[in-house]
Amino acid sequence: MFPSTLPAPRITDASQVPRLRWGIIGPGWIADHFAHALRQHTRQQITAVAARDPAKAQTFADKWAIGHATGSLDELLAREDVDAVYIATPHNHHFPDGLRAIAAGKHLLIEKPLALNAPQATQLKQAAAAANLLCMEAMWCNFAPKYDVIRQLLEDGVPGEVHTLIADHGEFFTPDHRIFNADLAGGPMLDLGSYLVALSVFVGGGAPETIVARGQPVPNGRVNGQTSMLFTHRHGMQSVLNTTLFSNTPGGAVIAGRDATLELTGQFYAPGNFTLTSSDRRHRLQWQEPTNRYEQLSHEINHFAWCIGQSLIDSPVHPLDQAIITLAAMDNVRQQIGVTFNEEQQP
Repeated sequence: MFPSTLPAPRITDASQVPRLRWGIIGPGWIADHFAHALRQHTRQQITAVAARDPAKAQTFADKWAIGHATGSLDELLAREDVDAVYIATPHNHHFPDGLRAIAAGKHLLIEKPLALNAPQATQLKQAAAAANLLCMEAMWCNFAPKYDVIRQLLEDGVPGEVHTLIADHGEFFTPDHRIFNADLAGGPMLDLGSYLVALSVFVGGGAPETIVARGQPVPNGRVNGQTSMLFTHRHGMQSVLNTTLFSNTPGGAVIAGRDATLELTGQFYAPGNFTLTSSDRRHRLQWQEPTNRYEQLSHEINHFAWCIGQSLIDSPVHPLDQAIITLAAMDNVRQQIGVTFNEEQQP
């Protein structure tokens, strides 16, 4: 039956979670948004920041009034006034930096993707579990109010049997952007495509059963430039996905069920609107919210602190197994299109 209203999002109350002391590793542009969201919408505290360039760490510390800045990751990890770390280094550093944080006894929130591939992510999960530490992937959309409303609609079976997911994510980048750098695990899959594959895992309820992928390299051939994917899931659902770094695309998504269809405006993973329409088009509900984008990083921060307060070492909203399944699917895609990251190549 089509609902009369959309369900209310289940939002973590910032005042009801422990106040953690955070260290930031990798003070780039996403860490800057992270610090802003933390300061504006949580009760959390940032006590230290580390970067390979000490001057960059100090500039970040000055901007956000952070007490300690260092060019040494180990120095930050040794500090007793750091309970948890947010790792926002380049993709190929997530795994080694994560292992060092676990060895130092710190809970860790790792910017997506969790690692370069599923075996690395599995190793992080095992190491964190052995140390009784919370490890969580910062797939920020999964913790946002919009996604929680969609999660409830899917759990309640409102769309009926879902047959089709269609989504794209394309952005234009100038040639000097790091996304073209093979030494930094460049190409669209980890930056852009991870949102698409994660959405398919989220909607499909698990790993795809079959994967067909086709890719197109950038002109110099060093990294992939565009990838199209067709996944089949249990119960017959198909995901049609495309990601590109050559052009801006609408970035929307459609989740089509037998009884109703969800249409997410672009960019589908970011704050914004969606429409739920019955298949006979007689009923329609809209979700509308401000496009306050990265301020909604606060939801993953508060959820992380809530998990600590509950003595959890895995998130019930975005468990590590879900991140590992997503990476395994991307590993399969990369194998089909002939993309191997430098760190994966045999000497």
